[in-house]
Amino acid sequence: MSSNPVAETVASLIPRAKAELTELVAFKSVADFSQFPRSESEGAANWVAQALRTEGFQDVALLDTPDGTQSVYGFLPGPEGAKTVLLYAHYDVQPPLDETAWVTPPFELTERDGRWYGRGAADCKGGVIMHLLALRALKANGGVPVNVKVIAEGSEEQGTGGLERYAEEHPDLLTADTIVIGDSGNFRVGVPTVTTALRGMTAVRVRIDTLGGNLHSGQFGGAAPDALAALIRALDSLRAEDGSTTVDGLTGEARWAGLQYEEDQFREDAKVLDGVELIGSGTVADRIWARPAVTVLGIDCPPVVGATPSVQASARALVSLRVPPGVDATEATKLLQAHLEAHTPWGARVSTELSGQGQPFRADISSPAYAAMAEAMRIAYDGEEMQYAGQGGSIPLCNTLASLYPRAEILLIGLSEPEAQIHAVNESVSPEELERLSVAEALFLRNYAAG
Repeated sequence: MSSNPVAETVASLIPRAKAELTELVAFKSVADFSQFPRSESEGAANWVAQALRTEGFQDVALLDTPDGTQSVYGFLPGPEGAKTVLLYAHYDVQPPLDETAWVTPPFELTERDGRWYGRGAADCKGGVIMHLLALRALKANGGVPVNVKVIAEGSEEQGTGGLERYAEEHPDLLTADTIVIGDSGNFRVGVPTVTTALRGMTAVRVRIDTLGGNLHSGQFGGAAPDALAALIRALDSLRAEDGSTTVDGLTGEARWAGLQYEEDQFREDAKVLDGVELIGSGTVADRIWARPAVTVLGIDCPPVVGATPSVQASARALVSLRVPPGVDATEATKLLQAHLEAHTPWGARVSTELSGQGQPFRADISSPAYAAMAEAMRIAYDGEEMQYAGQGGSIPLCNTLASLYPRAEILLIGLSEPEAQIHAVNESVSPEELERLSVAEALFLRNYAAG
């Protein structure tokens, strides 16, 4: 990174950033209180609130959102007449999955091979730290030239929409000229990237019932309708032979015009086993950024260990559908539910229930904020040009903010590059990316104020 005072300040703050991220990662802030204590999420929320107070933020508040979680808000006033920038991150995290598969404990930040490992290190507690670093660097080098609002969400990973509904009920709270969402990531380490499109998401629970109770497979199997087999048939209908998603009424031919993702690189990033084919058609970028994608997230069925020779009377699954920009998630949900009901065989009873939903997002890259960020990233990354990419994941709040504040410019940056393995075991963050992106955000705020 080329030498400049902001970069030098951020570099000097990295040890403090590591210590703070260690404290924040230690909170088991999974916003599923059937699995993890509510006190863990409340502890993380209070940590963020105290960090904002320490930085001089005013009106710091824990917002009780309609889904039963808390988001943290604070306001840092800038010069008279300055523009207002909203900085977003979330402090809630995905469950650690199989903790025995982690090389080091998921809730203990651990340095290994030049990276910091821990659940939420990249997604998105590292985003909270990134915002703090950027603001500290500006305060040490002439001051923060804009009004800053920070919002740290407490249930982003659950998709329960608490902050979206709170924002709709309090539309004045998050008003801003520009919004920086710190919850995406670079295309790969060292490639400065702004995410310009997000697929939305819908999750549907499906239940199939065929019998009044389980039956002996020797006595009744062959004629008695098997609910688990019916469920498998219905789920299989969601994919074509090549693995492409096939939901009746939902088109899947869109193409991605921006940065491309080479197949060999994708196979390496996704850790696809030798000899196993990729699924779908079109380019990799088409498949993961521009087209719908269905995933069976879970099935309720007897485990192999302890299974009995029974015809199953009932079976359930949770099905996720990623919804590309240009498609309404509510309509996609209806199509998914109708498809599952239409493709359930043997007249089995089927019911579907919406579990969670978020709209897709597409940014306006012609706005002045994008020019300010491009220059900031060029400096922070030693002359590397900013790239535009999509992201397969969804951030439901983006569309809520775009709807509430149609004149606001929205940029998505963050620490979740492929090596970070967010949502998987052994999630990690690159401290070099944390440093560079913090510099980029600080320079962006300065550029944007001057524009």
